[in-house]
Amino acid sequence: MRTPERFLLVIFGGSGDLTSRKLIPSIYSLFRQNLLPDQFGILGLGRKDFNDDSYRRHLRNGIKAVGYRRQEDEEKCNNFLKSVFYHRFDMGKDDDYPGLKKRIEETEKRQHIDGNYMFYLAVPSEYYIPITTNLARHNLHKAPDKDNWRRVIIEKPFGSDLQTAKDLNRHLSGIFNEEQVFRIDHYLGKETVQNILAFRFANGIFEPLWNQNYIHHIEITAAENSGIEDRGGYYDSAGALRDMVQNHLLQIAAIVAMEPPALFNEKAVRDEKMKVFQSFRPLTNEDTRNSVIRGQYIESRVRGKMVKSYRQEKSIPADSMTETFVAVKCYIDNWRWNGVPFFVRTGKRLPARVTEVIVHFKKTPHHLFKMIADNLIIENQLILRIQPDEGILLNFGMKMPGAGFKIKKVGMDFHYSDLAESTIPEAYERLLLDAFAGDNTLYARADAVEESWKIIDPIISAWENDPEIKLYGYPAGTWGPKEARNLFDDPSMDWRYPCKNLTGEETYCEL
Repeated sequence: MRTPERFLLVIFGGSGDLTSRKLIPSIYSLFRQNLLPDQFGILGLGRKDFNDDSYRRHLRNGIKAVGYRRQEDEEKCNNFLKSVFYHRFDMGKDDDYPGLKKRIEETEKRQHIDGNYMFYLAVPSEYYIPITTNLARHNLHKAPDKDNWRRVIIEKPFGSDLQTAKDLNRHLSGIFNEEQVFRIDHYLGKETVQNILAFRFANGIFEPLWNQNYIHHIEITAAENSGIEDRGGYYDSAGALRDMVQNHLLQIAAIVAMEPPALFNEKAVRDEKMKVFQSFRPLTNEDTRNSVIRGQYIESRVRGKMVKSYRQEKSIPADSMTETFVAVKCYIDNWRWNGVPFFVRTGKRLPARVTEVIVHFKKTPHHLFKMIADNLIIENQLILRIQPDEGILLNFGMKMPGAGFKIKKVGMDFHYSDLAESTIPEAYERLLLDAFAGDNTLYARADAVEESWKIIDPIISAWENDPEIKLYGYPAGTWGPKEARNLFDDPSMDWRYPCKNLTGEETYCEL
């Protein structure tokens, strides 16, 4: 891990929720761990009426909300906040940019930054083009010499379809080099997602089995037990397919399916992921009918409380056809994965908040042992739990003690919480540290973003143009439409219905 050079982080949307809940607490955690350079600066921009002192008090509350880890954090926090400043700014007003440039230069001089700027666009995506246009207009996008740098971080969505993604990429490439653009996907910053790479390529046990000869199918689930909260305006224009599948879940699928890179660097890793996106089998309208199930949660009683339907949520039209659940059966057409279906599922208002990858290995060619405990089907599963109760579980069959050969399903498990000497960092910690150091391995590349939209666009088009494709209702607090089971060709197959706890699900299930 490279130590970052001195930098000034300029946050558009500096008075917003993302900054106070995620960005500043994550940067403070890096500061606590002595992972930041000796000199740095953070300049928050926003329309709220803060000055430097009141802004620091506001951010301190956000840091406290995630919890001080040690007693000395009070002093540490004070030292950290000395490098944080605020500038009142309206990103919709072009006339505000000369004043912003002056404040940036003043802060740079005060903090001895030496020309390294990172612009973080923690704002709605419709502001990306006007903000970056003004950065270029005022010559803030180019470093003064080759020893300095200018970078920009943008949050998803990176477009709403292939064409808008291309338009955004074309605009950004006219101002920045690709190496300067960091498209953040916080799922890629999760330790458990990164550990899929380590699990596969640091061990010689599973990689020889990681192909169509031994794997029957792969399941990727990202379940949320919450509703849309205060995101109604955005969510109704996006839906589960755009909000989760196009970015987070396709990125996870690429990490699961990619070939070993020749080198572990940003270009090699992203090149291999790109090959996976290019190998996804295109979905026709007929495929969308048979291989994609969409749903929307309806009113239901959950744990004794009535939960309103999606259409009753704030800012949602009464006739909305936006999906809050989607399940997709897809194929990756290459030598490694030929014929292996990938089942991808995500939804709101499901029973538990769980994200995991399940690798289902092929069954033995002949059932030698006829006595199976509890009438269970012994299936070898490898479960890579991303959140919560982060860990790895391998299910297999073992003989029960006693006479005969009665086989019972057992599991070998590892939990990241067992690594008591370290805690799992927030996803933004790793991603921000990488960006400060100029490492975009865990960030999305322009061509990969466009390729992922090529996978998603045919589904969106089919939904918009084929009235026979149904939007199924499912009661809040359930695992989505029962029709999602129809994606499996074998009627004996089903989705895994996970609990928050990774192990012991046969006796206790926490939701």
